[in-house]
Amino acid sequence: MAKPKNIDDPVDGPIGNPWESDLGEPTVTRVFDAPRETVFRAFIEPEQFVKFWGPAGTTVAPSSVTIEPWAGGRYESTAVADADATEYSMKCTFLTVAEPELLSYTDRASGIDSSMVFTDLGDGRTRTSLFHARRRP
Repeated sequence: MAKPKNIDDPVDGPIGNPWESDLGEPTVTRVFDAPRETVFRAFIEPEQFVKFWGPAGTTVAPSSVTIEPWAGGRYESTAVADADATEYSMKCTFLTVAEPELLSYTDRASGIDSSMVFTDLGDGRTRTSLFHARRRP
């Protein structure tokens, strides 16, 4: 299997690129040692969002972030590679904002719909699951 150059590069392996197959939806899950409301707010408050968004080796300037947390609102940012200033833009539109349980949005360029589900684990921790699905024609 080919190794990606960075965390965001697709990997073509024995099964091919998952976006071009019928293998299902890529899912990312992470547990945060923070209450659900705090984790949810980090994804919709630009001053928090810029502290963690983008892969290692990139910076997201606050001036590049637009977050309008309502259905139809914009969810946009630009991560800039620290090494060579290559820009990686995200231009999405919110589909659903249900604080503090759910954010769903569509990427206008790729047609990928994403949903983030925030689950209170009951002990001050939060599980965040990010589901991606390409819209079928």
